Amino acid sequence: MQISPMIWLITIAVTILFFVYEFFAHVRKPHEPTIGESARWSAFYIGLALLFGVGIGTVSGWTFGGEYFAGYLTEKALSIDNLFVFLIVMTGFAVPKKYQQKVLMIGIIIALILRGGFIAIGAALIENFSWVFYIFGALLLVLAYRQAFGSHESNPANGKFMTLVRRILPVTDEYHQDKLTVKKGGKRYITPMLLTIIAIGFVDLIFAVDSIPAIYGLTNEAYIVFTANAFALMGLRQLFFLIGGLLERLVYLAQGLAVILGFIGVKLVFHALHVNELPFINGGEPLLWVPEIPIWFSLLFIGATIFVATVASLLKTRGDDSKDDRSVVDGEPVITAHPQDRDDDPEVDGVPASSADRSR
Repeated sequence: MQISPMIWLITIAVTILFFVYEFFAHVRKPHEPTIGESARWSAFYIGLALLFGVGIGTVSGWTFGGEYFAGYLTEKALSIDNLFVFLIVMTGFAVPKKYQQKVLMIGIIIALILRGGFIAIGAALIENFSWVFYIFGALLLVLAYRQAFGSHESNPANGKFMTLVRRILPVTDEYHQDKLTVKKGGKRYITPMLLTIIAIGFVDLIFAVDSIPAIYGLTNEAYIVFTANAFALMGLRQLFFLIGGLLERLVYLAQGLAVILGFIGVKLVFHALHVNELPFINGGEPLLWVPEIPIWFSLLFIGATIFVATVASLLKTRGDDSKDDRSVVDGEPVITAHPQDRDDDPEVDGVPASSADRSR
């Protein structure tokens, strides 16, 4: 895939213009977006991303088109996970609703800048050192394990990094509209608004570590990596307000992402073995018998995993809601057994009640 410097410059310029427009048209004046506004702009950016993928497939071939779509799906799923952490951060800092757009916008811009840097570093490493695929693959497998079995309950707003920031910088306890700093008694203080942005920037740095190796497991083309990331981040602000309530219902999103990261990690290790140059593995010769996972299979696998994780999450949370509804009638808890009918250890469906209680 041949991308001229002019195409790169145009792509970067158009991306910057989109974010500048977003700021002046939607973010500059603090307000909470309506569902209609969020839905329209989310649909616009998703449609634009799909059209761009069709353009890549038409101009450069559908192998590259498939790589773009697989990368876009992966980055979009990771970005939605990113949104969930943004929600935790803004809840932790009690950011007023009308100022959340500004925090999100700045956070997304920081994410794009950080990912751009990681993309450049990754492209240089891949170009010169084929063994980096082993590192990327191993990193993704570790991240997949942590995603699946790690704790997702911690609040970055109260983490060690933010505790250190609070010790170093003077911070006010209250918001002063959407100002980042304020002067009080002749001394300059930072507001919780700036503290929130610092926390989100730190979160962006952590997410870039798994985001970039993941997409480099699907394509070696830096242009596809950049555009897939840019389109995944475009419209993320609107998506936050559109699916804000849904985020808490995606209870299996972490497990779905773990499966995707693990799959791409295995794909990277297979590719590393296929192009092996390390002298202590097969005498420095490629292991050509190792299969290369085709992009069409990657695209189907990623799409199916996202679909299953989403449907399973919605079914699980709907089932939990139904149980909660059945447990209360007219504001009173439902009693399923009469006390006078109980023995010392009565049975429920053939199981002692005490055992049944412990199993719930």
